[in-house]
Amino acid sequence: MILIGIGIDVVEVSRIKSSLDEFGDRFRSRIFTEAERSYCDRQKRPELHFAARFAAKEAIAKAFGTGIGKEIGWLELEVIRKESGEPEVRLTGSAAAFAESRGVDRVMVSLTHAKHYAAANAVVLG
Repeated sequence: MILIGIGIDVVEVSRIKSSLDEFGDRFRSRIFTEAERSYCDRQKRPELHFAARFAAKEAIAKAFGTGIGKEIGWLELEVIRKESGEPEVRLTGSAAAFAESRGVDRVMVSLTHAKHYAAANAVVLG
């Protein structure tokens, strides 16, 4: 495998919490898949988990070198948990097509969060 790209992002949890409070389902359904929303909503502090997934999506888009936009949309990047607890990335739609056209075999992500910040690293391999 070869390294295609790496990305990193840090998010203030308060910023995500403000968006969740102010825009509610409109924000949630625009940025997060149903599976992501379901997982985050089951947690003691959902805003931490939403913030980590927001950071992950930004980090993945940076690793692809595109940002969020034409090639990769928010809902086409999904961060779920394996039974082991390890985060897993699922690409759908144009993001999956874009990845395939670039010879991507695997997208890996690492998430972390603390009281005030969430962060993610992403690695794209081909």
